[in-house]
Amino acid sequence: MSMRVSTSNIFFLGAQSITARQADLVKLLQQLSTGRKILTPSDDPVASAQMLEVTQSQSRNGQFLLNGQDANSAVSMSESTLQSVVELLHNVKQLAVNAGNATLTINERSMLQSELSSRYQELLGLANSTDGNGQFLYSGYQGSTRPFEEISPGVVAYFGDQGQRQIQISDSRAVPVSDSGRDIFQRIKEGNGSFVTEASTTTANTGSGIISPGSVTDPVKWATAGFNGAPANFSIKFDVSNAVPPVTTYDIVDNTQGISLLTGAAPAAAGPYARVYQPNATIDLRRLPTDPAGPAFDYGAQFSIEGAPATGDSFTVRGAKDVQIFDTLTLLGKTLSSNKSSPAQAAQYQNQLNLVMQGVDNALTRVASIQADIGTRMNEIDSVGQNKTDLNLQYSTQLKDLGDLDYAKALSDFSLTQTYLQAAQKTFTQTQQLSLFKEL
Repeated sequence: MSMRVSTSNIFFLGAQSITARQADLVKLLQQLSTGRKILTPSDDPVASAQMLEVTQSQSRNGQFLLNGQDANSAVSMSESTLQSVVELLHNVKQLAVNAGNATLTINERSMLQSELSSRYQELLGLANSTDGNGQFLYSGYQGSTRPFEEISPGVVAYFGDQGQRQIQISDSRAVPVSDSGRDIFQRIKEGNGSFVTEASTTTANTGSGIISPGSVTDPVKWATAGFNGAPANFSIKFDVSNAVPPVTTYDIVDNTQGISLLTGAAPAAAGPYARVYQPNATIDLRRLPTDPAGPAFDYGAQFSIEGAPATGDSFTVRGAKDVQIFDTLTLLGKTLSSNKSSPAQAAQYQNQLNLVMQGVDNALTRVASIQADIGTRMNEIDSVGQNKTDLNLQYSTQLKDLGDLDYAKALSDFSLTQTYLQAAQKTFTQTQQLSLFKEL
């Protein structure tokens, strides 16, 4: 049995073959011009789905890279600003050291005071620094709120909050890019960080005693130095006898309980007291074998006093509170403008300078701790950024493997398809010439 093929069928098949080859050729031309082997999802549905997933992941990864750059910029600006604060505080400390020169004239101290005023305004400006987007660096969450304002001469208020703005730099990590100004500029411990030693603030001392910052010898014992939850607060009271030579004695009074620690009873209204004073000798906040009989006490702290305290002079030892660095600069300004013509005034002047220098040292320590934290953040941003860069390269390689054209194979296919097209065209031409009156 034979099958007949109509003339119209022969023409249709020939034209269809040419059209198919032309379509293949056009597709190969598009692939060669774009460098991509998948032009539409139908070319390879599985690879297309994989490419879509990888592209989305790469896009998300790219956004994290941009976020990391923004975070690094903000954190770097904060670190640079804090370094300027450190340099300023070193200058202020040097100024305080210079102020301790006993030969300074009133005019020279006035010049130091003028320089201090400039430093004060500079510090206020640094505390109100902004990032590249105009957001305040040290106002917490409230980036548009100016954090520090001088509400009266020497009195600075904080209007930010205690939050930290964050930027997402990976799926699992958001890094802080701002800090609370309260943590940096206001939460600075007084004195040696545990307690403050200072001349009496209720009555002016008339002697030349100068108290040292002191130190904590046992933190656990100092932590229990208070009474019934009240913070530690002790007074060192002095008496100078009329003997020749005079003998200076002192008592240690627990102001919270209202008793003499040395006798265990109410403090005596006048001396002589139980301990003999020696300039620069250690004064221990604990019972000594030479003390009179009384309740044992040991608060794990000690200090010393130099100079010659007078009868009725007293010094205070109390737990350190948080102060702001602006107050320390204000205290230095007041000290520079004070009178120190008498030995007692000179001692008070030096006691206040000591408090200022302790405050500046504590501020430097506080800023250094924030800088260390910022350095840790910068390292983390760099590390995450490097990981994201490596991951981006992996995504690009994966997309290349899935979608990039193999030019050698494509050129070979292009040449072969051209041959097929030419063959189809020639065959179709010859088919058109067929008739009952012409032989093949």
